[in-house]
Amino acid sequence: MSHMQTPFDARLRAAAATIEQRLEALLDDTARPGEIARPERLMAAMRHAALAGGKRLRPFLALEATRLLGGPDEAGLRAGLAVELVHCYSLVHDDLPAMDDDDMRRGKPTVHKAFDDATAILVGDALLTLAFEVATQEGADASPAIRAALVAGLARASGLAGMVGGQMLDLAAEGRYGPRTLSEAEIRRLQAMKTGALLAFAAEAGAIAAGASAEDRARLLAYGRALGAAFQIADDILDREATAEALGKAVGKDAERGKGTLVDTLGMEAARAECDRLVAEAQAALAPFGERAGVLVEAARFTVARKA
Repeated sequence: MSHMQTPFDARLRAAAATIEQRLEALLDDTARPGEIARPERLMAAMRHAALAGGKRLRPFLALEATRLLGGPDEAGLRAGLAVELVHCYSLVHDDLPAMDDDDMRRGKPTVHKAFDDATAILVGDALLTLAFEVATQEGADASPAIRAALVAGLARASGLAGMVGGQMLDLAAEGRYGPRTLSEAEIRRLQAMKTGALLAFAAEAGAIAAGASAEDRARLLAYGRALGAAFQIADDILDREATAEALGKAVGKDAERGKGTLVDTLGMEAARAECDRLVAEAQAALAPFGERAGVLVEAARFTVARKA
């Protein structure tokens, strides 16, 4: 039986197609004004990392948050592209032998397998720095203050107290630096940093791009934090129940390494209930916007209902 596409599915796919087109344009071989050259191997590896993969949930959240708050699509797209480039960089580095040591990502060889370790490191570096270039691009829709706020927020979400710090905690959780058993609070902190911080910022970035008030920014950030926590629990459930073919990557690696998750700590049924609670929390953060927030409300449901 074929899957019937809902209006939300169509909207997500349309946004993903737009993001894909923008990424393709960003990552072609033609040097831009001010650039000396774009090395062919580096560009090929960057395209391998960033194109033709994923649902583009993070840029979708940025775009829809901008739309919700009355900002121009171009501003939301730029913010979303910056977040997605950081996300793609993080996957390339996470897959390296020194980190998670994965061979497959999105159904194809990881960058260090398709190219080599050194190229993969440089790909991550290049995608990260390109993200900040994109965030600072001038446009009639983005004031200098908005661009500065995007850069500051992106740095905070992706850096030492966000995604990078979370990866450090994740390595420690594997027992690399001595025996380590995480409490529930420690697992939640790790996940809020490694996965949640950037996903939460995607929603806030859309509010920033729209020039929203501090109050509305806080609402979108609260929504993003709850959604990010739900996303990680759903991911841990999929890691136990889905196949490698469905996910396009290896499954069961956390269990192999003895790395604690909320599925382990709470049990499967309680983890599902916590996922539902977090979705309700995300939706409640959007309540002041009423029906206008319908797409983002649906995005929270999609996060826990996805099968890959």
